[in-house]
Amino acid sequence: MTRARQILRAAILWVVAGLLCALVGPAGAIDVGQKAPDFTLTAPGGRQVRLADLLDKGPLVLYTFIDAFAAA
Repeated sequence: MTRARQILRAAILWVVAGLLCALVGPAGAIDVGQKAPDFTLTAPGGRQVRLADLLDKGPLVLYTFIDAFAAA
């Protein structure tokens, strides 16, 4: 995988994680090692991104910015 493709993949995952937090709102946490529920979101350009499809390509790290979008 090229460096540009890795950066694009990381950016998409960052956006997906941020949108998921913003759209879903507060939810119960999952434990370390527990699988995340499958979800599908629209990426830039209208392309559908599904967690299961990304996992087929290899391991993923989903990182959330807790309170990143909270009103000050």
